[in-house]
Amino acid sequence: MSTMGNSTNIFWQESPVGKLERRKLLNQKGCVVWITGLSGSGKSTLACSLSWELHTRGKLSYILDGDNVRHGLNKDLGFKAEDRTENIRRVGEVAKLFADAGLICIASLISPYGKDRDACRAMLPDAFIEVFMNMPLALCEERDPKGLYKLARAGKIKGFTGIDDPYEPPLNCEIELNQKDGVCPTPSAMAGEVITYLEDKGYLQG
Repeated sequence: MSTMGNSTNIFWQESPVGKLERRKLLNQKGCVVWITGLSGSGKSTLACSLSWELHTRGKLSYILDGDNVRHGLNKDLGFKAEDRTENIRRVGEVAKLFADAGLICIASLISPYGKDRDACRAMLPDAFIEVFMNMPLALCEERDPKGLYKLARAGKIKGFTGIDDPYEPPLNCEIELNQKDGVCPTPSAMAGEVITYLEDKGYLQG
C-alpha cells in the first residue's frame, strides 16, 4: 500500500509545446534577470525601468519583487536566515517557470546570501543573469525610501541586512552597476546596460 509524500508517486508530464515553440511565438528567449543588492540600492527602480524598456521593444517580461511576493506566495515567511533561504528558493522556482514559459523574468530581491543566489543559478544554468546593484551602504541609508535603516539603527528591526545581518556580494555576476565618479547612473542608463547584455546574448530574438 503506497502513501503520498514529498516527491513520491509523482511523474513529470511532458507538454507538446516546448521552449523552442514558445521562443518562436514570443520572438525572445526566456531567462531570469536576478537583481540583488542592499535595501535602497535601486533594485526595484531598475526592475521597473527594465520592464518598461523591454515592453517598448515588444518583449514580454514580469517582475517578481521581493516585497510583493511576501504579500502572497511567501507571506508565511519571516526574516530569519532559514526563512530568507526558503524565500529565495520559492522565488527561484517561480522564476524558473516564467523563464521556461519564454518570459524575461526580472527578480528584484535583496537576496543577501551567496549560497541562495547560487542555488537559483543552478536551476537555470543557461538563463540566469545576475545584476549586482553595488551601491555604498551610506548612499542606501541616505535614500532610505522605506525608513527601514532608521528603524534598524534604532534597534526596532533586528537582523536587517547591512546593519546587523551580512550582505554577501556576488563573486561572479554578469552585470555590476555602481556609481560613476560618485554619481549614480539614471534608471534608463542602467536598464540600457542590461538590455545591451540581453541583446548580445541572444535573449531578445526568437
